[in-house]
Amino acid sequence: MLAATCRRYGAPEVLQIEDVARPTPKAYEVLVRVRASSVTSGDARMRAFTGAGIFWLPMRLLFGVLRPRNPITGMEFAGTISAVGQGATAFRVGDAVFGMKIGGANAEYVAVRAGGAVAEKPDGLTFEEAAVVPFGALSALEFLRDFVQIKSGQKLLIHGASGAVGLFAVQLAKHFGAHVTGVCSTANLELVTSLGADKVIDYAKVDFTQGDDVYDAILDTVGGTSFSRSKRVLAPHGRHVFVVQTPTQLWQTLWTSVRRGKRVIVGFSGGDSKDDLMLVSGLIEAGLIKPMIDRTYRLQEIETAHRFVDTGRKRGGVAVSIGAAS
Repeated sequence: MLAATCRRYGAPEVLQIEDVARPTPKAYEVLVRVRASSVTSGDARMRAFTGAGIFWLPMRLLFGVLRPRNPITGMEFAGTISAVGQGATAFRVGDAVFGMKIGGANAEYVAVRAGGAVAEKPDGLTFEEAAVVPFGALSALEFLRDFVQIKSGQKLLIHGASGAVGLFAVQLAKHFGAHVTGVCSTANLELVTSLGADKVIDYAKVDFTQGDDVYDAILDTVGGTSFSRSKRVLAPHGRHVFVVQTPTQLWQTLWTSVRRGKRVIVGFSGGDSKDDLMLVSGLIEAGLIKPMIDRTYRLQEIETAHRFVDTGRKRGGVAVSIGAAS
């Protein structure tokens, strides 16, 4: 089968398209014939492996010290079940599914745990649309629920509201009853408004930290804010939550956790919950949230797709169409 591979860390040119062995599903696994995958900001960070700060060593130990342990790139996938391993009784050959696995999704086939983050594809979505859902939606759900601790009536500011995580964070926060202010670029003001944001701020023209609004929580999905500047507009017990962390924010998390008042919180999204994925799928089918694709590339254009993601200017997801071999 064809797969996009990364056999050393670096710029997008380290990526290659190779003919590799097709995986065989083990017990309690299913083999998915991938029709579409994606390139996320997480994929780009793992490929480059720069800027991890104090997390550099543990992350290298997890994913590979000198080179990626799993050379096949990609986390999100959508396709059809091609084979079922022993004990994986929840799926049948031919079922249309979507899901997430750390590594291996930018390929014609991927083997995944049947009990992991894989579920039936929502009706009405193309394979490309379904493939750009899991990373952003599951991350947004986890950060809102577990770190922001979202509640109805809260005033929430989402920085980076038009990215893969931010796009779903706006929609989910509105679903949970929050009053949402989205921060994005001029080009994305209409998009974020269409997602349901109550107020949208153009970061190029307005500094939200100098405004009069006070927020119960700030969710920074792209690393564009600082606690020192933002605490002025945080409520007395407000939370400043970072999806992309730095060592400074980790120390701020520790420091503010032992004091009363405003807190910095960093966290990590596991992205492997079947229950969460099924919740997201149900919200999509009910028309309460929706994905958005900025651009679609072919598997053979994976290097170009990574270069575009590296610009930091994508709106929603970047899909990768994959024509699986028979």
